[in-house]
Amino acid sequence: MSTSFMRSSDVKKKWILIDAEGLVLGRMAVIIANILRGKNKPYFTPNADCGDNVIVINADKIALTGKKLDAKKYYWHTGYPGGIKHRSMKQLMEEPRSDRMVKNAVKRMMSNGPLSRSILSKLKVYKGSEHPHGAQNPEILDVSKLNRKNSRKVSR
Repeated sequence: MSTSFMRSSDVKKKWILIDAEGLVLGRMAVIIANILRGKNKPYFTPNADCGDNVIVINADKIALTGKKLDAKKYYWHTGYPGGIKHRSMKQLMEEPRSDRMVKNAVKRMMSNGPLSRSILSKLKVYKGSEHPHGAQNPEILDVSKLNRKNSRKVSR
């Protein structure tokens, strides 16, 4: 018996809608990364794009567990001596582009390489509840019902 491998052109792609309101960021990012990669399908092929397109709405209403809102810091360096900078998660959520947190969390769940970079372009993240992808008829995935730990009350 031989193993069959799918090509990216042979895969039928769906659109999936996820409402991020009250969902835990890390748990949601794992589920999104698996859907984008196609690991939830029986014909997953590691070297091909087998995943679906994902739309995330209400990205500004995500939840964090523990004290991550104040304690978690993101560091970067400007390249100059003494140029290390940081921002807390609370500061990032108050910025106009707070939807980047979801995109970065999903990006960091995937491997680095050309395939993952092209797969990441299938992720569409929006701060509000409106999105321009109504014509694609996305299927709604309720992530909070997959596991009771996936959702939390948002306390800000």
